[in-house]
Amino acid sequence: MQKMAVMADAMKQYQVNRWHAGAVAVSDDWVAEEVPVALVYNGLSHVVMMCSPQHLEDFARGFTLTECIVEQPHEIYDIEVTELDEGIQVELEIAQSRFWALKAQRRALAGRTGCGICGKESLAQMACTLDPLQNGQQISSTALRLALDHINSQQHLFNKTGSVHAAAWCDPQGSIMALREDVGRHNALDKLVGHCLVGGHTLRDGMLIMTRRASYEIVQKAAACGISVVAAVSGPTGMAIRLAEEQGITLIGFARNASLCVYSHPERII
Repeated sequence: MQKMAVMADAMKQYQVNRWHAGAVAVSDDWVAEEVPVALVYNGLSHVVMMCSPQHLEDFARGFTLTECIVEQPHEIYDIEVTELDEGIQVELEIAQSRFWALKAQRRALAGRTGCGICGKESLAQMACTLDPLQNGQQISSTALRLALDHINSQQHLFNKTGSVHAAAWCDPQGSIMALREDVGRHNALDKLVGHCLVGGHTLRDGMLIMTRRASYEIVQKAAACGISVVAAVSGPTGMAIRLAEEQGITLIGFARNASLCVYSHPERII
């Protein structure tokens, strides 16, 4: 089998027949790539996710935290990324106590770009046990609009392909401090969290913007790493709203065109 050259190839060009007003033309089109990524903890294969093949150390670090596999970043000791014939393997060494907890509650699934919940072995595995967030950063509606005005210019993969999601971390003034893209919404968030952990960003001090809808899992992952304000360009789900209310998260939907809808904890928006 030919080795997959995917480590730096988040997009490739494919030939396409373009139809317009009854005429057809042949041209090249940039298309987002996805690749199976296996996460292995202390030698134990845990999960396979379909991801854009970039920023995979960020992804592994963020996934490990937002899925509550570890409680603190320092419990991740080492990350090694290896390209294989079938895809990419990411091996992580984590604290032994966290590894034993993982073995006791294993999650075996073939990850899909649309949902990270599918395939968990029981309903009890769906939620981490987390304390509700207290206080949290207040954000002005002006700062949120400023961030939204600039997020599109930083979505380089989306602007080429039109088929990926973005997660952006913004400071209280509305400046975009970091952004990650992926074929999966939750993957983009995990990559962003992993990047912010290495960059020393304090996730409580700012806001998260998602370029698509806010699902249950997006809110759950935000809660796991202490994010108190989540804004989505599209709408939330009912389960996401209920979880945000319980976890003390300000959840915003339809944040676009100088308008927004605040579904939970509106006191943080000023």
